[in-house]
Amino acid sequence: MMEEKELNEKLAKLKGWTIQENSLYREFRFNNFNEAFGFMTRVALEAEKMDHHPDLKNSYNKVEIYLFTHDQKEITEKDFQLAKAIDGFAEKL
Repeated sequence: MMEEKELNEKLAKLKGWTIQENSLYREFRFNNFNEAFGFMTRVALEAEKMDHHPDLKNSYNKVEIYLFTHDQKEITEKDFQLAKAIDGFAEKL
């Protein structure tokens, strides 16, 4: 189990991520639906490679992502690794 101090230290290193509903959370906005859906597809492919499956929500140009390790019932290092990868995809758009 990750201590609150460690959780907050790791969270501080991520840009735009917060904790909501016991998950790492971030909202992304794009120019249109096509960009948003393309981004979600990149996230889905990376998540599958990591065997880690985020909760994704899409509404037109907005994508919301919740990261939580379901089998551990908490936020884990795996969530932070995927968040970093997601941030990398977002920077390229």
